Amino acid sequence: MKERIILFIIVFGLGIFLYIFQNYFNTVWGLAFLCTLMTIYAVFSTLAYNYKKRKLKKYPEVINNDYKPFVSVLIPAHNEETVIGHTVKNILNMNYGNFEIIVIDDRSSDNTASVIKDLESKYEKVTALIRAQDAFPGKSAVLNDALKLAKGEAILVFDADATVEPDFLSKLIVMLEPADVGAVQARKVIRNCEYNLLTKCQNNEYTFDSYMQLGRDSVKGAVELRGNGELIKRQAIEDIGGWNNYTITDDLDMSTRLHIKGWDVRFCIDAVVYEEGIAYLWPLFRQRRRWLEGTLRRYLEYSGEAIRSKDMSLRARVDMTAYISECIMPLWCVMEFLIRAFKVLAKDAPPHMLYSSIIISCAIGLGFFTAIRYALRRYDNFPRMKAVKEAFITSIYLLIIWFPLELFICFKILFCKKDMNWGKTAHGLIIEEESLHRNTDTDLEQEREKVTI
Repeated sequence: MKERIILFIIVFGLGIFLYIFQNYFNTVWGLAFLCTLMTIYAVFSTLAYNYKKRKLKKYPEVINNDYKPFVSVLIPAHNEETVIGHTVKNILNMNYGNFEIIVIDDRSSDNTASVIKDLESKYEKVTALIRAQDAFPGKSAVLNDALKLAKGEAILVFDADATVEPDFLSKLIVMLEPADVGAVQARKVIRNCEYNLLTKCQNNEYTFDSYMQLGRDSVKGAVELRGNGELIKRQAIEDIGGWNNYTITDDLDMSTRLHIKGWDVRFCIDAVVYEEGIAYLWPLFRQRRRWLEGTLRRYLEYSGEAIRSKDMSLRARVDMTAYISECIMPLWCVMEFLIRAFKVLAKDAPPHMLYSSIIISCAIGLGFFTAIRYALRRYDNFPRMKAVKEAFITSIYLLIIWFPLELFICFKILFCKKDMNWGKTAHGLIIEEESLHRNTDTDLEQEREKVTI
């Protein structure tokens, strides 16, 4: 109810402001001012990152190689029999050494539990946790249950489809040592990015997110956890009371609560966790729906705590405000255009009134295109023309995915009952299809041999 009331005040207030003040001045300048502030902050964070990088070249950061706390790796798995074995074996190859793996079967209806038990019997570092079918649902509840068994001073969380390089944890752990750092997030990359256009756009989106996260990290802003490849101090987890069982985005919810408590969250570009991209549009919509709903709900839920917090840094507050403006901007843009269109149709305004809305919308699109191109050039080393092409396609992809979803989620929060619909993402589909193709190719080859004989 709290979330609904706050969002209603925001939407209603914005609508009244736009409808009334359009009679007195061009309210599109307000949207332009908001976008200008966002652009200035994006440029500032980029410059801060470049300055930090140059400074580290002159004065390299002193790394304490003796900081090697025991790490508990938690891997929740719900119906993940096709991928969980490969994931665990991959993580066992990490060269850090001082870690354990707890694999949790979360009420699976397939053979995940038996696969996990087999892994436990084969590998000394692996512990299997099988949750009862009537256990509280959700990833947060899974992680809270596993935390009771975990022995580590630090907790590393992976998705069931994650794969990493052997030096992954060695790169990540050094950033967790400072007393004020509560968590570190690794860079996420789509493993099957060349599978189709959708997976390619997801990888470009992740690269753009890495660019944003690095900027936020450079100004000590409100860096966010991303669920897969997140390393968290046990002390920080206990300080905020563990994961929130009543959220659909455990990572975003924890990020905000850590910042409110004064913990710093860092981003490590050098440690990369690979995951499977979603190859089909509808499952992608379901996943992004959950992400966006979790984003908006946690801001609405913790807005009061963030304002009243005495521990949250000013930089984190400013950065979080800038990020929230990204959520407000699409809503403002759509409402601006709809109100103007209504007035033109009602003949209360001339047709050219729509031109400024169209121009500012194009300017917003150009801004995202420029930022995505920059990210692809810098972090994926794309050639100039390829970066232009990929940035253009990804901008359209973001427009198609995020704008309709933002309107839908606002409607859902305002008028629908809150649910815990996780929107489970199926993993292993690419593996199954590749296996099918290999089997088919083998069968064809055998048929050719028979014909030859």
